[in-house]
Amino acid sequence: MKDNIILIGFMGCGKSTVGKVLAKKMRYDFLDTDQTIENKQHMPISKIFEKKGEEYFRRLETDTVKEMVRITNKSIISTGGGLPLREENSQILKSLGFVVYLNVKKETVLKRLKGDTKRPLLAGGNVEEKVEQLIAYRDPIYQVGAHMEIHTDDMSVEKVAEEIIRNYEIMQRKGPCFEKSKV
Repeated sequence: MKDNIILIGFMGCGKSTVGKVLAKKMRYDFLDTDQTIENKQHMPISKIFEKKGEEYFRRLETDTVKEMVRITNKSIISTGGGLPLREENSQILKSLGFVVYLNVKKETVLKRLKGDTKRPLLAGGNVEEKVEQLIAYRDPIYQVGAHMEIHTDDMSVEKVAEEIIRNYEIMQRKGPCFEKSKV
């Protein structure tokens, strides 16, 4: 396993916010897979979905994490919420580093994303139902794909970052026999 920490979870769970704080605390680089894709494609994710479709975007995600395995070390990586849904991607992420699932409740997502119009999967009406269905579908996939799970709803960004660092250090000491933990 490479010396990276990968943050997965539903949109609005805090991957980017926590990732930036974590990177600063650990003196690691911060990378965002969505931002990387947008930079390479010269367009926002919503336009990629609109012009080329979700399947095309999901292939871009896979290509992006494969490239990161080859060139990335000592980085905090924030992934798009759907990236771990492909079984192939979940395996790639585990080879890329320590995978942390930032678990969040529907109510927290709705509060954090209120007024956000950039999320293609939440376009149209009935956002609450969409969020509930997507979380129910994705939660077990995120759990299987992670080394560690943290429930972030009632935790400060600082506390989440501290818990990740503490568990990451434990994992480094224990090596390959590290068992999955929940906070």
